[in-house]
Amino acid sequence: MLWVKALHIIFMVTWFAGLFYLPRLFVYHAMAQDRPSLERFKVMERKLFWGIMTPGGVLTIVFGVWLWLGWFRGASGWLHAKMALTALLVAYHLWCALLMRDFAAERNKRSHVWFRWFNELPSVVLFAVVLLVVLKPF
Repeated sequence: MLWVKALHIIFMVTWFAGLFYLPRLFVYHAMAQDRPSLERFKVMERKLFWGIMTPGGVLTIVFGVWLWLGWFRGASGWLHAKMALTALLVAYHLWCALLMRDFAAERNKRSHVWFRWFNELPSVVLFAVVLLVVLKPF
């Protein structure tokens, strides 16, 4: 049971790290001017999204469901908060996929200022998680 929990945490941290780093690539991509830089950012974004974030997200959800169905039949409030956080991360992941598609098709009309704001969203989510942990009833 402990190894399943450990893997679940590792996959969630991997997924969250990718979700934290991809918007930084979007900022640099939005500021890039020359063609080689634009292509390099497209490749980096695809590798991060499809090679690290998507498998990390899928494995996080699979191991989370396994834990939920196997050991948490009594569904605590903390489990519901964790499921809500996962739903938010899935929505954010899909939003990143849409932005990446727009960058690939060169349809992006947003400025790098907008992406700098977008870059702070993972920090806000992390702060919310910390608050949930601190305010979690004993």
